[in-house]
Amino acid sequence: MADAFTPGGTSGAWALEARGLGKRYRRGWALRDCSFRLPAGRICGLVGPNGAGKSTLLGLATRQVQPTDGELRLFGVPVDDPSVMPRFAFLGQDKPLFKRFTVAETLRLGSELNPDWDMAAAERIVRSGQVPMNARVGTLSGGQRTRVAFALAFGKRPDLLLLDEPMSDLDPLARHDMSTLLMSEAVERGTTVVMSSHMLSELEDMCDYLLVLADGKIRMAGDADALVPAHALVTGLVTDGNPADLLAPHTVIEIRVQGRQFQALVRTNGPLGADWVVAEPSLEEVLLAHLRSPDMPPLYTPGARIEAEGIHSS
Repeated sequence: MADAFTPGGTSGAWALEARGLGKRYRRGWALRDCSFRLPAGRICGLVGPNGAGKSTLLGLATRQVQPTDGELRLFGVPVDDPSVMPRFAFLGQDKPLFKRFTVAETLRLGSELNPDWDMAAAERIVRSGQVPMNARVGTLSGGQRTRVAFALAFGKRPDLLLLDEPMSDLDPLARHDMSTLLMSEAVERGTTVVMSSHMLSELEDMCDYLLVLADGKIRMAGDADALVPAHALVTGLVTDGNPADLLAPHTVIEIRVQGRQFQALVRTNGPLGADWVVAEPSLEEVLLAHLRSPDMPPLYTPGARIEAEGIHSS
């Protein structure tokens, strides 16, 4: 997790590459002009409010949705190429399982449908949660069903695991167990993970890469360890004039004034005022500020943007 994957010169170093990707429905654009790269071997948090385009992006990556514009590649191969099918697995919030099947029958079905099936890994994931192999899926708790669904996903031995809010219906203890399972299995296998979640604290603990969407467009993309230090949380006293004017040399993402004090989240472009208190924000503070300010210029860390390599706004 902490060791960043260093991309090489081949397109296979990138688990996902989107170039001008867009999807338009009759009601309008769900995703537009979306360009980014995700290095292989990372655990990526996909963040955004409802309607931001997260499920559309996952639908495009899993071939459930056809793009209107642009292209998407998985490990250098166009997503519509049949050869990518064995390389990814998808797990959605509804976790569609046959309720009348036993757990053993469910895993056996997985082995019949996937030529590279790893039964030992699937059974290990199930048994580590004390899930009875002879129990019918419909009788299991939410946490147990999620564990079986993860067993199906990892049993396929995917290079890329795409998750759309798979733990949103679990209690805190079950979420913790599933998060631990996900991280251990992904790190052991070197699996690239893209996980959509509204639990920002969960993403901070699990993810080393971020894709932030708002209004169908990329707002931030890249290494979490670089995105957060690119910002500063500034607190100061309101004197004569508008605090925003004092912060003009910097990119102000969000500013709040309460009484005679202001607090602002900024992208720094030089030294800050000596009279101000400056702190590094948390990942959650950065994400919330950007989601509340969708008109701010997007931010990419090196490698995340296809057209340019340096961290910059556009």
